[in-house]
Amino acid sequence: PQRSPLPLPPCEGTARPRYSTCAGDQNLFTSVYPTLSQQLPREPMEWRRSYGRAPKMIHLESNFVQFKEELLPKEGNKALLTFPFLHIYWTECCDTEVYKATVKDDLTKNDFCNKQSDRCVVLSDPLKDSSRTQESWNAFLTKLRTLLLMSFTKNLGKFEDDMRTLREKRTEPGWSFCEYFMVQEELAFVFEMLQQFEDALVQYDELDALFSQYVVNFGAGDGANWLTFFCQPVKSWNGLILRKPIDMEKRESIQRREATLLDLRSYLFSRQCTLLLFLQRPWEVAQRALELLHNCVQELKLLEVSVPPGALDCWVFLSCLEVLQRIEGCCDRAQIDSNIAHTVGLWSYATEKLKSLGYLCGLVSEKGPNSEDLNRTVDLLAGLGAERPETANTAQSPYKKLKEALSSVEAFEKHYLVSINKMEGKLLFVDFARRKKAPQKAEIYLQGALKNYLAEGWALPITHTRKQLAECQKHLGQIENYLQTSSLLASDHHLTEEERKHFCQEILDFASQPSDSPGHKIVLPMHSFAQLRDLHFDPSNAVVHVGGVLCVEITMYSQMPVPVHVEQIVVNVHFSIEKNSYRKTAEWLTKHKTSNGIINFPPETAPFPVSQNSLPALELYEMFERSPSDNSLNTTGIICRNVHMLLRRQESSSSLEMPSGVALEEGAHVLRCSHVTLEPGANQITFRTQAKEPGTYTLRQLCASVGSVWFVLPHIYPIVQYDVYSQEPQLHVEPLADSLLAGIPQKVKFTVTTGHYTIKNGDSLQLSNAEAMLILCQAESRAVVYSNTREQSSEAALRIQSSDKVTSISLPVAPAYHVIEFELEVLSLPSAPALGGESDMLGMAEPHRKHKDKQRTGRCMVTTDHKVSIDCPWSIYSTVIALTFSVPFRTTHTLLSSGTRKYVQVCVQNLSELDFQLSDSYLVDTGDSTDLQLVPLNTQSQQPIYSKQSVFFVWELKWTEEPPPSLHCRFSVGFSPASEEQLSISLKPYTYEFKVENFFTLYNVKAEIFPPSGMEYCRTGSLCSLEVLITRLSDLLEVDKDEALTESDEHFSTKLMYEVVDNSSNWAVCGKSCGVISMPVAARATHRVHMEVMPLFAGYLPLPDVRLFKYLPHHSAHSSQLDADSWIENDSLSVDKHGDDQPDSSSLKSRGSVHSACSSEHKGLPMPRLQALPAGQVFNSSSGTQVLVIPSQDDHVLEVSVT
Repeated sequence: PQRSPLPLPPCEGTARPRYSTCAGDQNLFTSVYPTLSQQLPREPMEWRRSYGRAPKMIHLESNFVQFKEELLPKEGNKALLTFPFLHIYWTECCDTEVYKATVKDDLTKNDFCNKQSDRCVVLSDPLKDSSRTQESWNAFLTKLRTLLLMSFTKNLGKFEDDMRTLREKRTEPGWSFCEYFMVQEELAFVFEMLQQFEDALVQYDELDALFSQYVVNFGAGDGANWLTFFCQPVKSWNGLILRKPIDMEKRESIQRREATLLDLRSYLFSRQCTLLLFLQRPWEVAQRALELLHNCVQELKLLEVSVPPGALDCWVFLSCLEVLQRIEGCCDRAQIDSNIAHTVGLWSYATEKLKSLGYLCGLVSEKGPNSEDLNRTVDLLAGLGAERPETANTAQSPYKKLKEALSSVEAFEKHYLVSINKMEGKLLFVDFARRKKAPQKAEIYLQGALKNYLAEGWALPITHTRKQLAECQKHLGQIENYLQTSSLLASDHHLTEEERKHFCQEILDFASQPSDSPGHKIVLPMHSFAQLRDLHFDPSNAVVHVGGVLCVEITMYSQMPVPVHVEQIVVNVHFSIEKNSYRKTAEWLTKHKTSNGIINFPPETAPFPVSQNSLPALELYEMFERSPSDNSLNTTGIICRNVHMLLRRQESSSSLEMPSGVALEEGAHVLRCSHVTLEPGANQITFRTQAKEPGTYTLRQLCASVGSVWFVLPHIYPIVQYDVYSQEPQLHVEPLADSLLAGIPQKVKFTVTTGHYTIKNGDSLQLSNAEAMLILCQAESRAVVYSNTREQSSEAALRIQSSDKVTSISLPVAPAYHVIEFELEVLSLPSAPALGGESDMLGMAEPHRKHKDKQRTGRCMVTTDHKVSIDCPWSIYSTVIALTFSVPFRTTHTLLSSGTRKYVQVCVQNLSELDFQLSDSYLVDTGDSTDLQLVPLNTQSQQPIYSKQSVFFVWELKWTEEPPPSLHCRFSVGFSPASEEQLSISLKPYTYEFKVENFFTLYNVKAEIFPPSGMEYCRTGSLCSLEVLITRLSDLLEVDKDEALTESDEHFSTKLMYEVVDNSSNWAVCGKSCGVISMPVAARATHRVHMEVMPLFAGYLPLPDVRLFKYLPHHSAHSSQLDADSWIENDSLSVDKHGDDQPDSSSLKSRGSVHSACSSEHKGLPMPRLQALPAGQVFNSSSGTQVLVIPSQDDHVLEVSVT
């Protein structure tokens, strides 16, 4: 028997199910092709698609072509129709042994299809007529259909995914609508060839909507670059072309990106029209055509396309007639007569445009067209171009009608009267049908007419049409539609008062009738019945605690002409608990809520669009964009802020007279007010509710019931919410002033927020006493209880009991969610931190402070923290609070000398904003030295110290025997605020402890400058003699016993280093400016140093500074000892400490320092150390002395130093 194994490898590429490639035995395939092509589409297949789309039954066809390599899809090819879709290999096997012995170009089942054996099918004797043959054919066709559909579904899904990816890139630069149009139309072609016309129509509708949205965005100022291709001036206005399935000329212009806006719209509508006719929906063609013509006119204006006068009128007239003739060509006369309501709008629009052309071309004037009118007519006819071939043989084609109508006055009148008669005849038919025959047909027309009137804003025709529509709906028994239309008419002020009352009574009569089905509700939109104007919360912040009462007052403006008794007004409320914040506090909610509690609602949308003259004015603002780098101006422009109010897209597929589709929300949370009479105009309705569960409540829907009729506002906007919270009890302690000052009574405010806790009789706060802080008890202290809205509820005296460790404060009785406030006075000890050592003239070393913002040296107050533990009755845990006190004073001390006499100066600086009165200042030696006396030089017992000012106190130190090496002092001074009366308690004095060391004068330094020999005064530029006299004032003391002290046979001596520097640069020190001397430790021991200096300026110049240092030996145990004589000055001459072999440290030096003059190391020798003598041990008796320097006689420029 003849067998034909058919291996079917997986398909490559994506294609429509009409292309399959074949290879192998071509003669064999040719013999079976007739049977294959006939049998394949006979049995339908169930097509299941992704994304939950419903399955469909389809018939599969395929065109089989011989396989060629050039048919394989190329990379990036987006064509879906021309891809090879399935590959079939044919071979014939009459004898198995012979077949296996022959070399083949391809492999069969045993070799190639061993892993996918279901793709290899055997046809047994395909050309014979037998049951076995028929069974093999059935198996082959079933397998072929299955694989064909699987491959098609897979590749079609991939194509759709790629198309969606391309659409999502529409915001990227370079995206082209024309390119995307071709891709999605490829998908539409596939659906059309599968006879899935509805799916194909969806593709074109999506393209239509996408393009329309871009045009609207362009009008709002957000334009895409590719839209500029469609802004070309209109040069051709030959109307729609609906007699071709595909207008290839316009399609190719879109593909080349050369199409105008009218070209794109014409081609897109022609494809929609073809599919609608396939779906047998010709009347939808008429409806869409009318919308298209109106939209195109608006889109041309938005895109600012240049259009010659009359061109759009010609295009609209030709398009209307083309659509009408296309519909008439596919419908019989009976269908056309019964659906006149769908075509009357097109006849009306065509008549209107023909009339406009008559006026434009001078065909309706008494004198006829002039030369200018004739030229305009010629230009308009030229824009029509030549008549299309498909209508050339049609006697009454739109092209011929328009050309004839514009040829003469008589021809124009003829065609215009024909259009008028057709339009008015349809109107008369509708009126007749409404009155006598078929109100359902009249109702359809009236809905269409009303939609057009609403779109164009014709108020009176809207009212008149609604009256007729209400009559039809009443005859047809459309209760819900009739009641909705009646509510619109009852609120229409274009009707008389009696007519409005009639339609209102119609609603009330129906509502009062007993219902056949209890519980049935007729739901109508509320905008025609009443309008929500404003809403007010009480409390105004829309925040209430659990168990609290919230009032919501709304203002409803009734549109009805008579009072209406409403059984109940209900507000549906949505309850939600926000994640992680369901227990919000009152403080948090208060910060995020409006304070006035009034919410105003925008006016409801008018029942028809407002006229152009009543639109709001343009709100234009300048816009600048600057470079972030240099702030230079990049672009500038104008922005319309209220574009959303000026450009509102009108819904063309719905009408206010259609069923509302409003649904009633059902929920557990509602606000209800029963038995309310709504008077015409404004009405106040109040809802009261008690909060039960914490969370956020959103007012979603407003409903008013009149019998079985419910008027519903489906969404309350802007969003209205109130919050219910459950709060834990809290204690908050804060100072009443910006900062608490130590040493004087300060007021602290206690705030107890009760939250859900009720304060009972006997509840108290237990405060642990801090060591350095006192809680002052006052008999007149009172506590005030406030409600949650800050309204005073009660007031009671505060009972305070204090012991050594605990202070108990009894709280007044207060209900939950109230606030208790009271004030207490606290006192912190004012002592300053103890210091060691001696501070300089500007101030002492700053003590250790807390790590706070005020931790800065300078004029900031020192702070001290006191922590207090408080036990509250509502918690088993203690609350720890920290009160920070600032010491109002900053104190420094200074040691002053006058020869051997010593003085201690204490400076008290007031850093606070208050003025104080100082009294009873004392300075005592805590070391209890018996021979030391501190004699005060301040005689005033009281002294004021003002804010940011300082007061100085001075004591003289006197002793009879050897002074102690150090002095431990405590300074104390009483203080009180200067502005307050006598305090009820005595304040502790302010104390300051410090230590003074090495305060006895050991050396006196005196410097003197002499003019050159033979001169009376020093002159600038002349060398003068400087003599420094260093005198020891005491014998050996305890402070002298250090490393620098050496002992000889006769006396003790110590090594000193002197240095002469002039930091003011008035003198130039010539020669060596420093040296080391060996000073005997004996009273009145003297050492003289001579050197030369040169004055640099004229005037009274202060003397250079002379500094003394102790010269200590090096500590290295392995260093070689230096010859002491090489480091010591002999015969009152200065010897450099670096040795005689070193050069002079400077030949001319105007300023210097210890480091600069004496810090270099001696080569190979360890260096000694320098230790500055304390200021109290050296007294400079020539301090403040000045020398007169006169200018030299040859100076041309005189520089004078003024000090």
